[in-house]
Amino acid sequence: MTADSFYGEVLADHNLHPLHKHELECATHCCKGLNPTCGDNIELNLDIRGGVITDGSFTGIGCAVSQASADIMLELIIGKTPDEAKHIAALFRKMIAGEASDEEIDELEEAGALQSISKMPARVKCALLSWNTLEKLIDEK
Repeated sequence: MTADSFYGEVLADHNLHPLHKHELECATHCCKGLNPTCGDNIELNLDIRGGVITDGSFTGIGCAVSQASADIMLELIIGKTPDEAKHIAALFRKMIAGEASDEEIDELEEAGALQSISKMPARVKCALLSWNTLEKLIDEK
């Protein structure tokens, strides 16, 4: 399987069958994010208890890249502390900028499939929307 076909499969799966796109009644923290360039918007909901992100979800509308990126992000951060989530977000941002090492990309697990976004300038803001919203939520926490 080529990197491009893996990217396509991951993107399609998370866009068509998102695990975390739903309301989250138990959310302790919520934050809205908007990409004014294209109109994508997201509301990120996290349940943070005992210093750990115990659950998370998102709602909103957007392109396949923004929606899949949000779902993948939640897969990675649930079960982590807010500081660990910020570290993962920093690695993702570094990867999208084309500056991450292979080891750092490996640490991103399935999110590493979005590495090729770095070569698509029009899609960078889409991929980063949920990650920017996560960082804003944690900083405001």
